[in-house]
This record gives sequence, structure tokens and C-alpha cells, in this order.
Amino acid sequence: MAKPTKYAGLICTIMTLIAFIGIIIGILISKPIIIAACLFPAVVYEVYRTEGDSTRWASWILLIAIILEIIFIIFNISFDLGKFIGESEKIVAGYSVPLGDIKIVGPALMAVLSIILFARTRGRYTKWLAVIIFITCFAIVYSLSPDIFSNLLKIGVDEGLSRLN
Repeated sequence: MAKPTKYAGLICTIMTLIAFIGIIIGILISKPIIIAACLFPAVVYEVYRTEGDSTRWASWILLIAIILEIIFIIFNISFDLGKFIGESEKIVAGYSVPLGDIKIVGPALMAVLSIILFARTRGRYTKWLAVIIFITCFAIVYSLSPDIFSNLLKIGVDEGLSRLN
């Protein structure tokens, strides 16, 4: 059954403002936890809004990922997932997710999941939330490590260009 949309536009607007304010403050004072915490409400609302099988699992994994990301940031947990697995990247639903420090892998995974949600959902509010999540994940990575951010951005551009060809 479709979720009610009476207040969905207002709620998505509020989620956008919260994420935007979190991005600005988090980057200005170099606190990725603020960005992640301000993303959390949008992820929770995304979980509520999704209804299809593939979008439902993507939104639940997204929720788990943001909770873990917040924990990793708060407790400053660093773990090189790429070295542990022995690979530099993993393919998730046809998209390449670079592996490395777990705090960077989380937002990269969440960005991929938001792309899946955007591509596979029909709901405009779910798409709206997916865009908020996607942009905010890049801000989290930038706040954690501007150098890694530029590398991920290059990988993303290369991946996008290769899909166009």
C-alpha cells in the first residue's frame, strides 16, 4: 500500500534543510559526526517510504550503514577493509565501491545504495531522499578526508563516463 503523501513534501524539505545545515556546519568545523547525525533522519524517513523489494532492502542496509558510520566516527574506529578482504573494490548492484578505511567505505556504500534507490523507485519523495543521501555521503567523505574525497570523485566520474560509452 502506498505511503501517505500529504506531508511528504514538507518532511522532505525539512530533511533537506537538516542535511544542508549539517553539511555546512560539519565541513566548517571539520566534524563529520555532525553531517552523519543530520543525515540520519532522512535515512529513517527513506526506510519508512520505501515499499518495493529491492528498495526496501537497500533502505534497510542504508540505515544499518549510517548507524555503523556514526559509531565508527564517535569511537574513531579505523579498519582497512580492503586489506582485510584482499581487494581494492567490491561491486554492489553493478556499481564499484572502493574499499579502504571503514569510515570511508560506509559513505561510499551509502552513496551506491542511494543510487539504487533513485534508479529503482517510482516515488518522487523516495527519489528526493535518495538525492539528499547521495550528496550528504560525499560531504561525510570530504569531512573525513579531502584527499580520499578527490580520489573517490575521480573514480565516480570515470565510472560514470565508462557507463556512457
